[in-house]
Amino acid sequence: MAHTDIDDAPWDDFHAAVNMTSRELREWLETDASQPDSEAFADQAGDERSRAVLEILGKRRTDLTDDDVTVMETVVAEVQAERGDDREPTAGDAEWRHRLMSIGHDPLKPST
Repeated sequence: MAHTDIDDAPWDDFHAAVNMTSRELREWLETDASQPDSEAFADQAGDERSRAVLEILGKRRTDLTDDDVTVMETVVAEVQAERGDDREPTAGDAEWRHRLMSIGHDPLKPST
């Protein structure tokens, strides 16, 4: 069931936190580096939350479900906890970067 009355803030916050395009995220999830136990099939790459983020990136705002909004809020909270307000490109260690990239945030990508 679509969640048609989503406020601007969750939508905008999600798209600010998730700085990778759906194509970039899909390609990342298909790499062996995205997770130690990579699946054999591209449509199953990444964990459930990674696939949910990918699915949300392909949706219009009016097509979001309540579950999508929950995923969006948790992704925003995680990126905020890891990055704070300073979103200047930062390398960090590989595991940290890969974990963030798996939810659509590349800490090396300049903020827009």
